[in-house]
Amino acid sequence: MILIGMFDSPFVRRVAVTMHFLNMPFEHHNWSVGKDFELIRRYNPLGRVPTLVLDDGETLIESAAILDFLDEHAGPERALLPRAGRARRLALQYMSIASGVAEKGVLQIYENAFRPAEKRHEPWVERCRVQMHAGLNELEKHTKVCKEDWLLSARITQADITLACVYRFLNEALLARAASRQYPALDNFCARLEVFKEFRAVSISAFSPPTAS
Repeated sequence: MILIGMFDSPFVRRVAVTMHFLNMPFEHHNWSVGKDFELIRRYNPLGRVPTLVLDDGETLIESAAILDFLDEHAGPERALLPRAGRARRLALQYMSIASGVAEKGVLQIYENAFRPAEKRHEPWVERCRVQMHAGLNELEKHTKVCKEDWLLSARITQADITLACVYRFLNEALLARAASRQYPALDNFCARLEVFKEFRAVSISAFSPPTAS
């Protein structure tokens, strides 16, 4: 399989980390949505990442759909999203908040990376910032009261992976690594995950904002 996209995207990284946890080897195409846009569009008409090319040439787009396929391929005993009940609902809730937080972060970055300075709208950026921090505060509350090593059970789930990838992205890209002071529970929780070999295999040395060149 071929995974397309840079690991500084939390959506690409959560797919890559998941594939390592599920022992699914892949080839990585480290393509940027900025400078490699036309290359990506050969596989994904939207020019977005992550894009996963299966061994038979079929292409999957959008990280949630890719993760669903990976769980199905792994089988119910190894799948990283709980199968049913409250655990599944909570996992999807945490993942939805984390994904929404990441999207609000991406919008702030794109406002600076792609929009000319004279056309930037600070009230819109501030709205995204408020939504991002509201989501992070909600996740901080959940991690603070977590009694297990993981958010939901005694084993890792997709909620843990998504949360850690999103937090690392935001901390590197927007929060100037100051999130530990604002969100200590989140910081400690995600730091524990980052030492796992599956996360270290998909490390990001520094965040590089996209460019239109």
